[in-house]
Amino acid sequence: MRGLLFTLLSLGCSLAMAATIYKWVDEQGVVHYSDQPHPNAQKVQLQALQTYKPPAVDTAPTPGGPMAPPLPAPTPYAGCAIAQPQADSEYANIDSLNIVVQTDPVLRPGDRVFLTLDGEALNGGAGTTGSFTLAPVDRGTHTLQAVVRGADGSVRCQAPSITFNVHQPSILNPANAVRPH
Repeated sequence: MRGLLFTLLSLGCSLAMAATIYKWVDEQGVVHYSDQPHPNAQKVQLQALQTYKPPAVDTAPTPGGPMAPPLPAPTPYAGCAIAQPQADSEYANIDSLNIVVQTDPVLRPGDRVFLTLDGEALNGGAGTTGSFTLAPVDRGTHTLQAVVRGADGSVRCQAPSITFNVHQPSILNPANAVRPH
């Protein structure tokens, strides 16, 4: 079996390199193929090899030739806003704050929402949904803004900034009953 496989592989290689093939059977009944003539060998008529050459692909635009039409610009957002927290909200004794940004229409694939708090980008304040959690929340008055950016970094929508207040207890507060004396 191995000899037959070798013979067929040799035949395949020979076919590619030689134009004339000879076939004969020896005294033990084994069939042989060769590109050299042998006594009692017969010429084998072979069909021409089939080959395929793909057409050349021209990837460079030709001067003055047709160019691919530019991709249409995405339709702009009708609006975007920070839905939560609401402007001028007051919070007392909170550890975290849920932030929700809404867009009209809904956030498109590839677009992301970026948040800034008091003018600084929030770490983790970028996402493909409009929901975020801010933790920890420091006491004081804060300004929050959201910007929707496309995959290329361009601004697609900018929400108006909102202000909210966070109140935390203090041991220095005169109304605090648990003050050290």
